[in-house]
Amino acid sequence: MSELMLYDTRTRAKLRFVPLEPGHARVYSCGPTVYAPQHIGNLRPYLFADLLKRALLAEGLRVTHVINITDVGHLASDADVGEDKMERAAAKAGKSAAEIAAFYTAQWQNDRRRLRCLEAEVYCKATDHIPEQIELAQRLEARGYTYRIDDGLYFDTSKFPRYAELARLDLAGQAAGARIGDVAGKRNPQDFALWKFAAPGVRRQQEWDSPWGRGFPGWHLECSAMSVRYLGTRFDIHTGGVDHISVHHTNEVAQTEGAFGVHPWVSVWMHNEFLDLGGEKLSKSKGHTLVLDDLVERGFEPLVYRYFFLQAHYRQHQAFSFDEMAAAATGWRRLLRSAASVREVSGEPTQAEHDAVADLRSRFWDAVRDDLNAPKALAVAWEAARSTLSPAARRSLLLDFERWLGLGLDTEVPREDARESDPRIDALVLERQAARKARDFARADAIRAQLDAEGIEIEDTREGPVWRRR
Repeated sequence: MSELMLYDTRTRAKLRFVPLEPGHARVYSCGPTVYAPQHIGNLRPYLFADLLKRALLAEGLRVTHVINITDVGHLASDADVGEDKMERAAAKAGKSAAEIAAFYTAQWQNDRRRLRCLEAEVYCKATDHIPEQIELAQRLEARGYTYRIDDGLYFDTSKFPRYAELARLDLAGQAAGARIGDVAGKRNPQDFALWKFAAPGVRRQQEWDSPWGRGFPGWHLECSAMSVRYLGTRFDIHTGGVDHISVHHTNEVAQTEGAFGVHPWVSVWMHNEFLDLGGEKLSKSKGHTLVLDDLVERGFEPLVYRYFFLQAHYRQHQAFSFDEMAAAATGWRRLLRSAASVREVSGEPTQAEHDAVADLRSRFWDAVRDDLNAPKALAVAWEAARSTLSPAARRSLLLDFERWLGLGLDTEVPREDARESDPRIDALVLERQAARKARDFARADAIRAQLDAEGIEIEDTREGPVWRRR
């Protein structure tokens, strides 16, 4: 039996994880709305879900992980009003919604790879599953959960007695109109759209025919329809950010349990806390919050951000600053250097080391099994790296721990150890640096262009410029 303990939002307690199907864990994660780049706070849910998947695999379970991609229906407000984020982004860029979605989906997937997140078994787009969403809304209509108004087809939350359970909402005390917005005809503040009608005289890029009229699905419908499509009407774990609890996930529960008559639909609900950006922005003129490429431009390898993330528990707020990132960079590079120094060592730990190795291994995986306690696990990894154990023992431990940490301890090379030396290129880089200090930017740019033509890229870091061949 699995020893993995996970915190369940619905029951507000740690539960021993027991999959519904022996040996098989089925997991659904709320994915990105692909109308813009995913900032570093947006990436936190996927790092957390990756730790979960790695923990399940370490328990010997087969994992089916499904992540949705929202490319339609996510309005600017949770109250079912405002512009569709995809339509707005497409109009602003002068491109199709499909082009916008494809571009930002690829960017998000590349960020996941750079952060060493394991691939999901299924990535599913909302626009590819319109029939499933219509069918789910029809099931709800047949079971008496819906009503129709001028704006669209809505779910009547008063028909679902457990509506407040997941988020422990105070429906009676909820301010009148708090979530009605400008939608005339809604019966209850918390009622939500299943299908929105296209506005008269407005031709959207994304709209489809339905039994209720031409329009598009509500944001919440896609997750229920696609999770049922790939994981069944009951599955093990649903993940997402804490901001999803009171609206999106609460609505998912209502429409899925209402449609299929199951309870609980999901065995364990898991939510990560926010990353506090503290107002940090690379440049106000760029008009966006920090993305992974911004960190790379400042000299931080992507895995430094993963190391930074591991320093806090997923259920804790984490404050971001560049000073914290610099400290994380130092820590990651030192740990990586320690792993690299023993990576090629042959042999096994000695018999005399057996107890010490077993103790470190046990404490690391106990931390993982204790609701994915990353700070504690990372501390044990450091203890192993700094120990007086033989190189073979340290290699055995660090490569074992890498299965969960995902920090590149098995393959990554410390940057300072990976630098190539070439007298001519070194001289040009130094000349460029001198030109920049003298504010001779034309000469500095010319040198960069010359090296770029030769397949040489320059990265300006806190420690100075670093060059490498593409």
